[in-house]
Amino acid sequence: MEPTEPGLRASVADGVATVVIHHPAKRNAMTNAMWLRLPRLLDGLAADPAVRALVLTGSGDTFCAGADIGSLRDSADSAAESQGLSVTAEEALANFPKPTLAAVRGYCVGGGCQLAAACDLRFAAERASFGVTPAKLGIVYPAVSTRRLTALVGPATAKYLLFSAELIGTERALRTGLVDEVLPGDGLDSRVAEFTRVLASRSLLTQSAAKEFAGGPTTPARETHWAAQAHASPDRAEGVAAFLERREPRFTWTGVRDGS
Repeated sequence: MEPTEPGLRASVADGVATVVIHHPAKRNAMTNAMWLRLPRLLDGLAADPAVRALVLTGSGDTFCAGADIGSLRDSADSAAESQGLSVTAEEALANFPKPTLAAVRGYCVGGGCQLAAACDLRFAAERASFGVTPAKLGIVYPAVSTRRLTALVGPATAKYLLFSAELIGTERALRTGLVDEVLPGDGLDSRVAEFTRVLASRSLLTQSAAKEFAGGPTTPARETHWAAQAHASPDRAEGVAAFLERREPRFTWTGVRDGS
């Protein structure tokens, strides 16, 4: 029987880590304990050389209905604590050094949309719904989350979502860049599996550098860092050899977190 205790479930298979948001009693709403655990969980997966990509999804037919409102009820201090934990978790997900993909079914609302936006890519089942709802609760949406949403969908759509707290469907989400692919029927799982197999087969060196560079302004020190990584890595020689030999490459650079 499926456990009913709220939490995050993680597994790794064929180079892909899958993290499942599990809180079935409340449409996979995130509790403070779940927000707190996510960065630690991501740190472990980032350090695992067997992990080359990560999928974030929800259990059952819902991605995540946001923060557990019960954690906001007690006081302004508890609400601020919950928001701080959510921002820390969001930043940990955005800074995960390998490709990330949110696989979305059903509701992707509030904190759930915050997490999905922090992933590199978002694939959705055709009846998914998206919304950013702090205007229904009198909450100031975090600055970092607002900027990330705006960078993803543009100022007009970000304001529409934040001002109205209305939900949008997959057609508008796709059109505005909130999602990258919409899958009909029960095609989400097979498409996510297919695409993450592709991600896991590509050069993680290329992906990690591109992810950092695409995230915003960089520095000469970071460009030098990645040039040194490329020089030391066997990936380029392997990629060229595989191309010339008309075979699939076997990339071996796994990446490490560092302080440089």
